[in-house]
Amino acid sequence: MADIQGKVVVITGASSGIGATTAKALAKQGAAVVLGARRKDRLDTLVKEIEADGGRAVAVACDVTKRGDLVVLVEAGVKAFGKVDVLLNNAGIMPLSPMSELRVEEWDETIDVNVKGVLYGIAAALPIFEKQGSGHFINVSSVAGIRTFPSAAVYCGSKWAVGAITETLRQEVAAKNIRTTVILPGAISTELGNSIHHQETAEALAGFLTIAVSPQCIADAIAFAIGQPANVGVHEIVVRPSVQTL
Repeated sequence: MADIQGKVVVITGASSGIGATTAKALAKQGAAVVLGARRKDRLDTLVKEIEADGGRAVAVACDVTKRGDLVVLVEAGVKAFGKVDVLLNNAGIMPLSPMSELRVEEWDETIDVNVKGVLYGIAAALPIFEKQGSGHFINVSSVAGIRTFPSAAVYCGSKWAVGAITETLRQEVAAKNIRTTVILPGAISTELGNSIHHQETAEALAGFLTIAVSPQCIADAIAFAIGQPANVGVHEIVVRPSVQTL
């Protein structure tokens, strides 16, 4: 799309799954991508793949639970490419378990990554977007951000929060020519389930994920939102397998 060509897109959680797939897809369409994740070795490999295919990319080690890491990541985009047009807050975890298990440390980690990580990304990019007079926040939620499920109370809460934050941000920044989009994936083939340590829940999810579709469909949705004319905002997209009933 013409409106992707030349844009600079910062992506968290870029070392695998939706983040890595989206990075490659956007780079092929002419965007420069700034890749952030904790697994720097994977990012470096991804940068080489993108550059070998004629794209532009840089990688920065980034833990979204650390506000300073998000500042460094966004600033790396400005330093490398002169601007940042889009921040894709994609990093997330899903350590599901029944609340009766009292896995409070996992609850804390879920909030730190899924909610505070998004907020830290917004805090890093918003001043730049306001100074530029343009920008686009894309926050990855989940169908768990519009539905609730047993064993997913905290995860659902974190994803409902992402939706609420994104909508409220939209209301605040729309007049500043800053767009917001929330993406709500259903069953997608990613490493997200690896963060589940409660055996029964992990086994149930494995059965559910037999219907999962490729993260490419999420990358396509993200590209659609970015590629719209500047005066068009796509605020919410739900993408799931056509056979998914939840």
